[in-house]
Amino acid sequence: MPLIRPFRGLRPAPAHARDIVAPPYDVLTTEEARQRAEGRPDSFLHISKPEIDLPPGTDPYSAPVYEKGRANFQRMIEQGVLVQDDAPSYYFYRLTMGTHEQTGLVASASVADYDRNRISKHEFTRPDKEDDRVRQVDALNAQTGPVFLTYRQSDAIDAIAAQATDGESDMDVAADDGVRHTVWVVRERMVIDRITELFDVMSCLYIADGHHRSAAASRVAAARKAANPEHSGEEEYNYFLSVIFPDNQMQILDYNRVVADLNGRSVDEFLTAVEAAFIVEPSGARVKPAAHGEFGMYLPGQWYHLVIKPGQVPVDDPVARLDVSLLAENLIDSVLGISDPRRDKRIDFVGGIRGLAELERRVDSGGMAVAFALFPTSLADLMAVADAGEVMPPKSTWFEPKLADGLVSHLLD
Repeated sequence: MPLIRPFRGLRPAPAHARDIVAPPYDVLTTEEARQRAEGRPDSFLHISKPEIDLPPGTDPYSAPVYEKGRANFQRMIEQGVLVQDDAPSYYFYRLTMGTHEQTGLVASASVADYDRNRISKHEFTRPDKEDDRVRQVDALNAQTGPVFLTYRQSDAIDAIAAQATDGESDMDVAADDGVRHTVWVVRERMVIDRITELFDVMSCLYIADGHHRSAAASRVAAARKAANPEHSGEEEYNYFLSVIFPDNQMQILDYNRVVADLNGRSVDEFLTAVEAAFIVEPSGARVKPAAHGEFGMYLPGQWYHLVIKPGQVPVDDPVARLDVSLLAENLIDSVLGISDPRRDKRIDFVGGIRGLAELERRVDSGGMAVAFALFPTSLADLMAVADAGEVMPPKSTWFEPKLADGLVSHLLD
């Protein structure tokens, strides 16, 4: 079985593409999704967050929600809003956000290679979130949210991408947030075969975002294999929807932290405790870290520039040397008493796309006591952690721009 293969994508009919494109299901609250989809019956949010079509207060994990998503999906297919390609294809997908541009390949990726970690993970998953994705895939009989993968850049693949995207695109839309989404369909059999070959000689792919979606795909495949006495390995459920970008085009932003209290300390006591592991200097301006080991810290009305003391940085541990780990070990755990950031309600996380002003707002509003700005985790660090078979702390990476939902879906029959 190849690492990736083409598939018959389910895509928006050209006249409907602008209406369909939607943010990923997990970056909007239900109320935000409801507002974004208002007056837009063909928005993919009616499929990815179908609770917006049910009474307010509906449990988003209840059976009627998945059934509503299925009904909306089928309606769009029956009305010709979504149309399946006649032949298996690859799709080049370009994201443009301001001056940043990245071009990836939409493909179906092997569940078997995910299971054997050739498609490498770097995060733990939560069973409840896996369950949600399994139920959504089973209800739709399709994968609609792509897994965001990356690979070490290849000149040969770059050349194919450049040639494939040189002509007129098959879809080109700007989303509400200003991000431009452009898709070219690769239909030529020789090009398709060459792409498959080039990826198949790679030692691995890396999951950048989408650990719950890929884990759910594995569970769905195992269940369907067990229920299919004629299982051959060629069925569509043996592969999952993915978009694969070269590592040199990826953009990782900072993923910042806000904490609700100072763990019983006064501001002066807190600052003294922080100085045990950090050099602390007040700043008259916002502090956006410029290098590994630097942090910005905001208390009401005051920014501080923090630098981790050299003796606190492990050299040979790819996880412990991450900035998110250094902050967790030397301040968030030891000073603020938060040992399990996955479950502790005192801590929250703010994507770097929202800027430092959002950290100030969260603290100055009284909802949080302190905020921390981090230097972005590098893709090289992510790969090093995955290669070591380790996992990163929660909320270590924030990728921008985000993939859109609804551009290409993968039907499982």
